Amino acid sequence: MDEIREQWCVRVRKTGAEQVRQDLRSRGLLDPSLRPRKEGEWVLFPVREACEGAVREEFEALAPPPDLPRHEMIGGIAVLPEPDPDGAKRLLASRPSLHTALYPLGDVEGEYRTRRFMVLAGKDTTETICREHGLAFSIDLAVAYFSPRLSTERQRVLALAGPGERVLDMFAGVGPFALTLAGKASLVVACDLNPGAIRLLVGNIHRNHGRNVLPVFSDAARLPALLPWTFDRIVMNLPLGAFRFLRHAFSLSHPGTTIHLYALQEEEGQFLPAIRDALPAREVTERFVRSYSPGRWHAVYDVVVGE
Repeated sequence: MDEIREQWCVRVRKTGAEQVRQDLRSRGLLDPSLRPRKEGEWVLFPVREACEGAVREEFEALAPPPDLPRHEMIGGIAVLPEPDPDGAKRLLASRPSLHTALYPLGDVEGEYRTRRFMVLAGKDTTETICREHGLAFSIDLAVAYFSPRLSTERQRVLALAGPGERVLDMFAGVGPFALTLAGKASLVVACDLNPGAIRLLVGNIHRNHGRNVLPVFSDAARLPALLPWTFDRIVMNLPLGAFRFLRHAFSLSHPGTTIHLYALQEEEGQFLPAIRDALPAREVTERFVRSYSPGRWHAVYDVVVGE
């Protein structure tokens, strides 16, 4: 008799089930030990832990998965935290959608936020296509930073955005925030200092028919002198350095503008006093985004600019 176990799950409509499955898997939330099941027009995906909207349901247990190393999936690439060539080969053999396994040789570094990798198995490449909520991003992990773990955060910001907004993405990378918000915005200005990121961004704008996305190759500090607009929403996803550009964001704002300031921090509310000292804030809300390393986490401050 098949083993039945109770577990947390996310309930989604069939029409969007595959995108949700990919998102849960990329974030490491999908529970591979249990079989997803259908209920009429709904699909129930078992997840490893409680998350927003999760409920408890019963699922059929699957056979134990093969002994595979820990990894993060980014499109067709698996990134392993350990240099394990044998484990990487087993991983590629068990996942036909993967073409390459990489091991990072260091942290994200430099003004271009790049990272060096060693190929453990598969194709000798750091390039892949990552699909997210109906969008497709061409990425090169050695050229520009990209994290599928921020997919839910991008959807949260999209849900907050109003139709017809003017949006500025000050550190756009290959364009995940910019192109996600383009579906609602009248204009999205996507800036980055990294020429490799801009090259990939331009390709992704064409790939996703982003006719209202304007790429800008510039240091974000120069944007007030370059741009003739103020913006309704500004995304500042540069966790190790966004705060020093806050005054530049403020000069491109108007009362009511929402600034999403991302930061790596070691204690709750770490940047709250500095934000309130830096600009007139009508409202500041702090949110946990994800764990980054022991004792540090990725946070976002949603700041509504005041008079």
